[in-house]
Amino acid sequence: MKEKIYLIPGLMCNERLWERLIPYLEDTYELVHVPIPNISDFDEIITILDDIFDKGKINLFGFSLGSYISSYYSIKYPHRVKRLFLNAGTPSKMSPKEVEKRNNVINLMKNLGFNGLTKSKVISLLEESNQSDEQLITLIQNMYIDLGETVYLSQMKTINNRISLEKDLINLTIPIHFYYSTDDRLFTYSSIENFTSEHTHIKKISRVGTSHMIPLEFPKELSHQIRMWMDNA
Repeated sequence: MKEKIYLIPGLMCNERLWERLIPYLEDTYELVHVPIPNISDFDEIITILDDIFDKGKINLFGFSLGSYISSYYSIKYPHRVKRLFLNAGTPSKMSPKEVEKRNNVINLMKNLGFNGLTKSKVISLLEESNQSDEQLITLIQNMYIDLGETVYLSQMKTINNRISLEKDLINLTIPIHFYYSTDDRLFTYSSIENFTSEHTHIKKISRVGTSHMIPLEFPKELSHQIRMWMDNA
């Protein structure tokens, strides 16, 4: 029987987030997509997730917003997590400036309606080498449209409710891997400065580049990191 890895996606991402990653791992692992519950309270979110997960200890992978949710779950249910992988996301709280910015986006959307992501916005999330990948751009745009306005509003409110979890992660004893791009404009680099070499259960691994959508842009690189994480007992 293949060992399971539960995959928690990011803001306005559905199971299509993993479609380029799965072929690199499905020979060895069972990858299980778990949608973010459409609730703004983190305690309620992880209660629902706990009912979804198999009993016993699990392997938990989070992307972007999913990284924070996975961190929160691991802290609240430390007896349930075998290992934790945080991709393109951190356990940081939102700064007042970011909260204000997101509230402005929400208010603007309420006035103008939900239109998903523009092509230029998607391109800004991608590595330069992938900015002409029309199939990838359309995939990301379609994830936004498929999930729609209600999910968008819920997830944006969820993000604003974040608190700092860095100290709590340090107190865990499970293997924790961070994997991120060196110049991802959506990544909170100040957060991972809290984790130093003395925290031997935490590994910080970066790739040179700007990519935020790593599972879709660089699935082979990511699959290699996941295999190393799974080999870390």
